[in-house]
Amino acid sequence: MDRSDAVPIDELWEERRFLLDVAHWMLGDAGAAESVVDEAYHRWYGLSDAARRQVTVPRSWLAKTVGGICLDSLAQPGRGAAGHEEGHGAQPSEVEEAGRVVLNALESLSTAERAAFVFRAFGMAPGTVADIVCRTEPELAELAARARQWLRLRRTRSTTPQQHDAVAHAVCRACVTDDGKLLTSLLCPDATAFFDGGGKVRALTGPVHGCRPVADSLLTLLARSPHTTLTTHSVNGRTGLVARYGRQVAAVISLDVSDDRVAQVWVMLNPDKLRSWNHRPK
Repeated sequence: MDRSDAVPIDELWEERRFLLDVAHWMLGDAGAAESVVDEAYHRWYGLSDAARRQVTVPRSWLAKTVGGICLDSLAQPGRGAAGHEEGHGAQPSEVEEAGRVVLNALESLSTAERAAFVFRAFGMAPGTVADIVCRTEPELAELAARARQWLRLRRTRSTTPQQHDAVAHAVCRACVTDDGKLLTSLLCPDATAFFDGGGKVRALTGPVHGCRPVADSLLTLLARSPHTTLTTHSVNGRTGLVARYGRQVAAVISLDVSDDRVAQVWVMLNPDKLRSWNHRPK
């Protein structure tokens, strides 16, 4: 191995875990995901030393390669989007069950919609995703929006505006008071949170599943400080949360409520998408 290929073990481990998660969400099968990631690394080391040195961000190159292999696999005749492995009689954990719920919902999307949603959910740059899916960035945004809407319809039962408002205000109180027990109780057991940093800020890559992990991730993100405030605000026509750092909107959070609990949390952290929030009249 060329010395320039040497990478700290923690980075190597995180990189492989990231690629496996992307492939698993695309194919719905852990074994198939392993094969895809192995093939991506095989292609990486199949490059000449000079070609590898030309790749400025190897992780992005590998992610794009994994995405392409997944799409090729899904395009094969008779290949379904998922073949979920079972636990050989073992009861799935709360987190595993939450992930399975979302994976099942993704199965009913078109391949392009699934790819647009998954790749963006894992923080890939829009241009990179557009190249993988062979669509323009506006088309990509439309595909991802349709996928998000479908997931909302699959996970959310009709609630009145009053019910939604009550849950949103309770979630805000739990976050402001750093009350993990209360926040967990306000989330569905199989709740899922999506964090969109757009590659512009440090954010969780990939969805978070299960009421406790989702609660922990939100409380960590919204940890109290003299400069951070959290308030309720209309988001996408329903009451959501807006986090400010100083006078700048740093995060906008929308909530999908089902049976008086939050089923899905959508956290927007991408500064580009927050510009309209930061340029609104005071």
